[in-house]
Amino acid sequence: MSDPKTLGRLAGLCYLAVAVFGGFAELYVRDRVRVPGDAAATAANITADETLFRLGLAADLLMAIAFILLGLTLHRLLHESHRRAATALLVLVTGGATAILANSVFHAGAMLVATDPAYDSGLALLLLDLHHHGYVLGGVLFGLWLLPVAYVAMRSALFPTALGVLLLVGVITWLADPLLFFAAPGLPETVRTAVSVPTSLAEFGLLLYLLIVGVRRTGQQLEQARVDSTTR
Repeated sequence: MSDPKTLGRLAGLCYLAVAVFGGFAELYVRDRVRVPGDAAATAANITADETLFRLGLAADLLMAIAFILLGLTLHRLLHESHRRAATALLVLVTGGATAILANSVFHAGAMLVATDPAYDSGLALLLLDLHHHGYVLGGVLFGLWLLPVAYVAMRSALFPTALGVLLLVGVITWLADPLLFFAAPGLPETVRTAVSVPTSLAEFGLLLYLLIVGVRRTGQQLEQARVDSTTR
């Protein structure tokens, strides 16, 4: 498979899988189970719906797999336009997927201590808090992998330049979020929410563009497609 538009849409499907699996695990399962400041309630929530909590862990694993597939697809797509950017993207995506898998140990640990009487169930909240902190720290890699895409978008005809600029802003806000979380914990939650808006716009913009358009065809690609069609 070498058609750029097909590769772009395949990347969009992988990206959509990352969003669905990640959103389910983080925004539905853990947000539903974790009760900040209440270890007993958190442990009780896990044991009350252990199946859901296990599905959350499975979703994290599937998200990591989909993220790696996204990186491989985008690497092939961007390789001809800018090999160094494509390689950087693959390295950063691999790092991000590794961080997802490593951080999932805390989710698995919370499930273990909450459901096995041999452990102190009160540790479940601590492990989920550590997972939450790890998720925030992972924002560094989750943001940086967009940088090579933004660079290629602003330097080639594959993507609109405006999308590249939006992605660059998204990178900055991704990096700003963990800095605010750890360096200024007293800030109102509305500040972090506001910072996350450009991030969401950038990621959903790229996702929708890949799914709907794929990528633009360059003049050289259009000419090659015309030649191929006449020689068949």
